[in-house]
Amino acid sequence: MKRSSGVRLCATAAVSALSLALITGCSDEGSKDSGNGKGGEAGKPAAKALSAAELGKLIIAKGEVPGFKVGPVEGGVPADDAVKADDAACDPLLDVLTGVAPGDPAANTSREATEDKKDPTDDATSMEDMADGKFEDAIKESMDLDVTVVTLSSYDGDGAEKALKAVSDAVKACSGGFSGVQDGEKGKFTKVAEEKSSGLGDESFAFTATNDAGKDGALPLHAELVRHGNTLAGYSTINIGAMMSKKAYTVSAPVLKAQDAKLK
Repeated sequence: MKRSSGVRLCATAAVSALSLALITGCSDEGSKDSGNGKGGEAGKPAAKALSAAELGKLIIAKGEVPGFKVGPVEGGVPADDAVKADDAACDPLLDVLTGVAPGDPAANTSREATEDKKDPTDDATSMEDMADGKFEDAIKESMDLDVTVVTLSSYDGDGAEKALKAVSDAVKACSGGFSGVQDGEKGKFTKVAEEKSSGLGDESFAFTATNDAGKDGALPLHAELVRHGNTLAGYSTINIGAMMSKKAYTVSAPVLKAQDAKLK
């Protein structure tokens, strides 16, 4: 039985959920990095960054997010020089979307949180017995789960504030979309927009980057940065099943809540 190539590509893409090549498989996209660091107000001691070992104790771990499996990032987070936007002003957005720590962090670490699979609602015994429409619906249902990459990064001085501002400035500068490359894979976002953040931490900022290409229509990626002092928690969430079904989704609230609790 012939299957939709788009469905097969999306199913394969789920294995490495937040790589830009993933969305390219279902449609089209891009990538890279930027920011700054250092600082401290006059008369005040500069904030000292946490070490990688200290961040490792603070990032979410296995069993700490109800309804999610937490582990290493599938395929690893790309090196900051492996992702690059055609317009450097958009680099900070690709940092957050691909799990790269924005700005100039002293240390960073990442985890991936994958939502547990929901029980199937179709009582068919085999996907091979389904008609094409039913098969595609079953694929969408099986892939209707959030995959979130969490990156904790720590900065000297006011580097965390500067990194977050660089991302919020990039949303304005790149609202009309941008192109980029990750590990040789070219891609394109057609729209970037700020969205309501969780309001957690000392400050937070959220945005959506959307690709709108061909028959697949709008394919959004959701991201958020939450600052706790001189530590940033970056979140990038994708849900391929929701994308395919045109259902709304956001950065995973249980992941945000669990990580925020560890940073308080």
